[in-house]
Parts: sequence; C-alpha cells; structure tokens
Amino acid sequence: MSDVLEQLATTLAARRQGDPEQSYVASLHHKGLNKILEKVGEEATEVILAAKDAERGGDRNAVIGEVADLWFHTMVMLSHLELDTQEVLLCLGDRFGVSGLDEKAARDTRGN
Repeated sequence: MSDVLEQLATTLAARRQGDPEQSYVASLHHKGLNKILEKVGEEATEVILAAKDAERGGDRNAVIGEVADLWFHTMVMLSHLELDTQEVLLCLGDRFGVSGLDEKAARDTRGN
C-alpha cells in the first residue's frame, strides 16, 4: 500500500472512536453508515461534474481534489465497516493480467 494510503488508514482507524466534537472523521462514524454513504455519493457526484467540466476545458486540478475527497470518504466507509484498505488493493492487484471484459463477465456470473 502506498505510504499515504497506509498513513490515512491508520489515522482513520485511530479517529474512529474519537470525540465527534473534535474530529470530522469521528463525527462521521458517530452519525453512522448512512451519513458516510451520503458523503461518498456526494463526492462521487462532484467527481463526475468536475470531470465533465475538465473535458470542456475547465479546471483539471478540481478533478484531482474531488477524487481525493471521494477516496477519503470511501476509506472512512471501509474503516466504519472494519474493512482493510489493503484488501481493496489486493483485489485490484489480482485483476492485473486479466482482461477487463473477462473480469467483468466473471463478476456478472457471480452476481457482483
């Protein structure tokens, strides 16, 4: 895992049980999974809008910032569910060398 992702995962785990008055991450955990998922959805929408704007000559750096926000909130969700970020990276690693079409077809037959 990249050092940044590893540091972020460690920080998120530490703040999970923190004081919601002192930590944004703790406040998200305190509000529960639905609030975290709402933030993931909001950030995904902002990525889409920023990407469409960038394609039309808009601020390409906005896409980077929005993707960072999406990754952050997705990692909060994984932390809330006590899922290890490393598992996501391993899953991505397992997909190397497999055609994207073949991998998608295999997921479709597994119902994923």
